[in-house]
Amino acid sequence: MDKTYQPHAIETSWYQTWERQGYFAPQGSGEPYTIMIPPPNVTGSLHMGHGFNNAIMDALIRFRRMQGRNTLWQPGTDHAGIATQMLVERRIGAEGLSRHDLGREKFLEKVWEWKNESGGNISRQIRRLGSSVDWSRERFTMDDGLSEAVKEAFVRLHEDGLIYRGKRLVNWDTKLHTAISDLEVESHDEKGHLWHLRYPLADGARTAEGMGHLVVA
Repeated sequence: MDKTYQPHAIETSWYQTWERQGYFAPQGSGEPYTIMIPPPNVTGSLHMGHGFNNAIMDALIRFRRMQGRNTLWQPGTDHAGIATQMLVERRIGAEGLSRHDLGREKFLEKVWEWKNESGGNISRQIRRLGSSVDWSRERFTMDDGLSEAVKEAFVRLHEDGLIYRGKRLVNWDTKLHTAISDLEVESHDEKGHLWHLRYPLADGARTAEGMGHLVVA
């Protein structure tokens, strides 16, 4: 027997056994109890916040499962469109290419390659946390059924007057030519200049102050 506890080997082995035996699938006969995991973005690895909320959800799910409830904790990942596009563009940019060089179809292939790589890493991390999710029901926000559900939700919200299309300020990347999220922006204070531009009024007209021009700063 090892003198020290070896969590990696022991926990991985038991988790594989639990998953193989289907212990995390709904199997109770009582009142249904379901949690849909807040899907992590496929733009990177899990962080401490994911560990925190997974621990809370897992405690709730295991408690209800022991009560005999028909319990489901459904896993999934989110496509995080703008952030994912930016990461993929950085990746191909390191090869001296841009999405315009690849074309739409080839670029989309690169995006899906990244999703499979990063999404698989996230799934492995959730397993290492010991989260008792039902992997047979794993979903991705760009899956056909989920994508259609999102469209329907937006249409309903628009018909109810709860959302609308409007012009808003966005963070525009002048190199990648795409909008990026606030999380991808670093704000720096810089000393600049305030320029005053004098616009002469037409036909020699004068303002209420008697000036023949307007100053715009």
